[in-house]
Amino acid sequence: MVLPVMAATLGVIGQSALRISAALAPRQAPSPQTLPEQDLPVISVIVALYDEAEVLPGLIAALSRLNYPRSKLEIILALEHRDQSTRAAARALGRRTPLRVVVLPPLGPMTKPRALNAALQIARGDLIAIYDAEDAPHPDQLRHAAEVFAADEKLGVVQAPLGWYNRTENWLTAQFALEYATQFHALLPLLSRLGWPLPLGGTSNVFRRNALLECGGWDPFNVTEDADLGFRMGRMGWRAALIEPGTLEEAPITLKAWTHQRSRWLKGHFITWLVHMRDPRGLVDTLGWSGVLSLTFTVLANMLSALIHAPSLLVMGAGALLLGLIPGWGALWTAGAALMACAYASAMVCAMVAARRAGFTPRPEHVLSMPAYWLLQAPAALKALRELPRQPYLWDKTQHGVSRARRETPDDAYDYASAHGRRSRPVRARRLAQRQALKSAQAAAYSVDADRPR
Repeated sequence: MVLPVMAATLGVIGQSALRISAALAPRQAPSPQTLPEQDLPVISVIVALYDEAEVLPGLIAALSRLNYPRSKLEIILALEHRDQSTRAAARALGRRTPLRVVVLPPLGPMTKPRALNAALQIARGDLIAIYDAEDAPHPDQLRHAAEVFAADEKLGVVQAPLGWYNRTENWLTAQFALEYATQFHALLPLLSRLGWPLPLGGTSNVFRRNALLECGGWDPFNVTEDADLGFRMGRMGWRAALIEPGTLEEAPITLKAWTHQRSRWLKGHFITWLVHMRDPRGLVDTLGWSGVLSLTFTVLANMLSALIHAPSLLVMGAGALLLGLIPGWGALWTAGAALMACAYASAMVCAMVAARRAGFTPRPEHVLSMPAYWLLQAPAALKALRELPRQPYLWDKTQHGVSRARRETPDDAYDYASAHGRRSRPVRARRLAQRQALKSAQAAAYSVDADRPR
């Protein structure tokens, strides 16, 4: 019992120190190298879609606003074979906008990384950009990314900061905005400054094609393929960086949608940690101890904190009833309460600083109620653990287009903002053999541009 308590205590201290350091450390963005238009590389934008017919026009409109030469920008949509509505919407849009469509065969796990791998095979760009259906990227994001890559040949991936265009819709979206601000404007910039590998977000990543191929692309069996790939790129010697121009998305507005999304993230993060820790010695040899710390204090800490926060509060509450009844218990309880208070304070300070960096001022009641938001992670973590043995590839799809805010009329007055949506329906991933999954990725090229008007 002593060892788990000591490990948890050290973990809380480490997390608190990381948050305070992230709040104090100034941001340090990589310096881009200004490129004339003729020297800009070709960029392939890949978007994996399922059941997104209603939001597809908004996505294409947002991508059309990207400030990048049209002759050097291709848009590839990876669509599921049975998703007839999205395929029809892509055909209609393709009559006005140059699009390439990959229709995936009904094989392998029905996951986003499997779709991305299929589209990667036919992408012609030197850089590969990933977006989601609801994204509204800053118009200068791709040009900025291309110029940053030109200045550093060992840079394998850049991550744009993510935010929510509906952050003021309700308490849940306000909490999500604070969480994302902390992640993309405090913690990840600190990890990047330290040279540690980054747990990438699932969208607005731009990869150097050679680096992506060297790492084997995305793991089709991991539902947080982005975080996993960030550490695999680090193990292969590629650096990661953050760029300034960001992307706005739509946050889930209901607790049910939030829980389904969060359980997928927690499950994928835990799987990512297990996969990389299969060979601890090899992990240290390739990433160093700094990489192990990054893996521990990001993907593993997400799962553990979701599991232990609620029980810790119960223990502290029950322990308060024993004060004065057990010799020495008062000092132990006081130490635990002080540790928890420090953890809360460090998280709140980091969130407030990060929110200012993200361009908004949080309301005091939203900051003070952050611990209540963290309690919501417990049911999501338990759901993830239930699915882990039997449904590791289950992809609970988030519903888009349900928010009152839209990409064109966001809460935040960014000139590049847009609207999005999510149509929530669980996508049951098929548990097929790995041979079938690999076969699906290889066979996907049979339907490239199959739905494009002739």
